[in-house]
Formats: sequence, C-alpha cells, structure tokens
Amino acid sequence: MKRLYLLAVLLTIGAAPLLCATLERLTLDEMIAQSTAIVRGKVSGSYAALSGPVIYTHYSVQVSELLKGSGSPSTVDVACPGGTANGLQQTFSGAPELQADQEYVLFLWTGKSGLTQLIGYSQGVFSVSGSGTGAVAVRAAARETMLARGTGLPVKDESLAMNLSELRARIASVLGGAAK
Repeated sequence: MKRLYLLAVLLTIGAAPLLCATLERLTLDEMIAQSTAIVRGKVSGSYAALSGPVIYTHYSVQVSELLKGSGSPSTVDVACPGGTANGLQQTFSGAPELQADQEYVLFLWTGKSGLTQLIGYSQGVFSVSGSGTGAVAVRAAARETMLARGTGLPVKDESLAMNLSELRARIASVLGGAAK
C-alpha cells in the first residue's frame, strides 16, 4: 500500500505544470548584438500551430521600421512558444503574449529552422507608446528568475524605458554605425 501511495504522490508531482522558468538576463547591448533583426511594428493577427511537440503562437507583425537586419520586409512572422492548437494548450513561463494592434520594438533571431523568435523571451519585447519625438519604448521587468551571465547567480530584472530616438541611437552605436 505504501508503494501505491508513493507512486501516486510522484505521479501527481510529475504531472503538475511547471510554473517558473530560469532565464539568462541579457543587457540591451547583448540583445542588439545577438538579434538577427530588430523591427518596430504593430501586431495585425495571430494563430497557433503545432511544430513537433511544441505549440507556437505565430504573430503577424506589420513592420513600420527596420532597426537591424536586411531587406525591407512589410511583415514578419514571430513565433512564441505556447498557445492552444488542436484542442491542446501549452504555456511557457517567460514567453510573452503580444496584443493585437499594439505597437512594439521586437528583438528577433531566426534559427536554422527558419522560425523567427524573440531574444530572451519577454526581454526582447518593448511596447511603444506615443508618437513622433515623444514615442517611448518600454520593457517590463521579467517576473521569471534571472541569472547573471558568467556567474550564474540570481539577479533581479528591472524595467527599461527610453525615448524611441534614444533606442535607435543605441542600436546604431552597438552596431558600430554600420548599415542595418
């Protein structure tokens, strides 16, 4: 009987969803350097689909400005892990949910599979508010456990807000003034 009880407890614990994630904290300069593209744009729609064992929510982003990258894309498909597809739901701690009609600056990377994702999950998402010279890009502090690069020690993430023109200048500076 004790064996059955122990087995039931282990199965219950093992079946419980994981509610946290540990992410490496990235600086703004690291995100700029590691991104294959940085875009400013507005989410125009989304859908979820299975890719192997993982459900991804794909967001269609209408690109208004390419801050890093090549070409002149009018839209980009950004895949975030998690979502609901074929009656199944998956969630991933740290994975953001983008809102339709919201404008963002997104730090992206495209892997060998061709899937374009966000650098550092929610770390790569800046909401844009305001317009013209008053536009501001804001990244909320991550709620997940963050570890410092090199030491692996836990660190507290902080929100980041800057004028959009300041963010553009920072990107240009990190890229060495080179062409996008």
